Amino acid sequence: MKFVPFFILTVFLTAASLGAEARVDPLTPYAGTSVKSVNTTTLKGKVMAGYQGWFNTPDDGAGLGWTHWARSGSKPFAPGNVTVDMWPDMSDATPAECFPTGFKHANGEAAVVFSSHNRSTVTRHFKWMRDYGIDGVFVQRFANGLKGESLRHHKDVVLSNCREGANLNGRTYAVMYDLSGLNAGETSVISADWKMLRNKMKMGRDPAYLHHEGKPLVAIWGIGLNDGREYTLQECRALVDFFKADGCSVMLGVPTGWRNQDRDAITDPAFHDLLKLADVISPWTPGRYSTPADASAHADKYYAADIKWCSDRSIDFLPVVFPGFSWHNKNPQDAFDRTPRLKGQFLWSQFSGAKRAGATMIYVAMFDEVDEGTAIFKCTNTPPVGPNPFVTYEGLPSDHYLWLTGEGGRLLRGERVTQKSVPNRLVSIKNDTKSLSEIDRNAQIDRSDRSTPGPPKAQPRSNGSPTAP
Repeated sequence: MKFVPFFILTVFLTAASLGAEARVDPLTPYAGTSVKSVNTTTLKGKVMAGYQGWFNTPDDGAGLGWTHWARSGSKPFAPGNVTVDMWPDMSDATPAECFPTGFKHANGEAAVVFSSHNRSTVTRHFKWMRDYGIDGVFVQRFANGLKGESLRHHKDVVLSNCREGANLNGRTYAVMYDLSGLNAGETSVISADWKMLRNKMKMGRDPAYLHHEGKPLVAIWGIGLNDGREYTLQECRALVDFFKADGCSVMLGVPTGWRNQDRDAITDPAFHDLLKLADVISPWTPGRYSTPADASAHADKYYAADIKWCSDRSIDFLPVVFPGFSWHNKNPQDAFDRTPRLKGQFLWSQFSGAKRAGATMIYVAMFDEVDEGTAIFKCTNTPPVGPNPFVTYEGLPSDHYLWLTGEGGRLLRGERVTQKSVPNRLVSIKNDTKSLSEIDRNAQIDRSDRSTPGPPKAQPRSNGSPTAP
């Protein structure tokens, strides 16, 4: 029998018991199974979500502490040390995916959360996308987190897991570089990173990677904002030229006032010259309106003219929608639940407005962002108790915004009737099918009674809220 030193065995067992995964090199080409379902040749007709993938725990193997869960990642994630405003529903997770926190539920049990470093968690998220008809995600890759080995390795792991999840579940994905937090002269880190991804992971070549206009699509977010960013338009243009020369289509994430160069946008003739090089333009809207009426008015005021400007230059237009907004625990001076969800009415008003204006594609912000209360994945109505408040789904099933986003995709593609009111969902309540309008929506719905999935088919961000990599 081979002798194994006790201290090595102890470390191994501890890591395994806490859900840490073995550190493997994610920078390899995809060699797994790929299921064909979503058409990966075009962005048109798709509802894509943003995937942050930035949540860590001390025992997940990444060595990054409680990143994006807690104000101080090196201290216990507990009341008073928290930066999220929603709590994930962990009922589908395996024990290895559940990381105990210092928060308690009303029954005294420790509340648990997930890590984006965990392969099983990420691939399950893509299964949810498949189950509810969400086409895929833009995997966020914050440029200011590419300079350190630990942060970059975590991003590589998340990207690799997203690639696998998309291939296994017939979804699609694309890389989105966020420039937030970069200093002047630092945008070259992005071109170097893309060269590395192309060389080692063969990024853009696996069956699930999203193409547009016959080329792999890469998104660059954070161009033209007037919030004092140090990198220049000249640097941004060099990036676009780089990706074009590498045979990619380019999507640019821009401010709401990009067309008239007002509101949150810079005023510079070179800005429009740069935008004309894009294949897709996507204006950021979280924080720009906060009620269904304002959202509808925004769509009516901006989108038709935005679409025409783009169409005249053979550019596609990707509007952004979001389900609500709250970052009170991160910024206590800011109102809790600043932009209420209104049981889906706020999100649906944006889907309807985009469809009414003639949009052919939609970007949902975000899939997993509980920091700013914009998540659409499964969140609980029974968060931990204590001094820190958490936004809930107002008694709706924890999968409701996954379902509603899938319905938004059907609306976009003309597969359901256009309507301003939130679609009526059928749910199973103790073997009796009823619509949500027939039940008390404020009542807690037991997990055993949740509906089955639908058929497969501030100053948020502009002021650098996600500058933490």
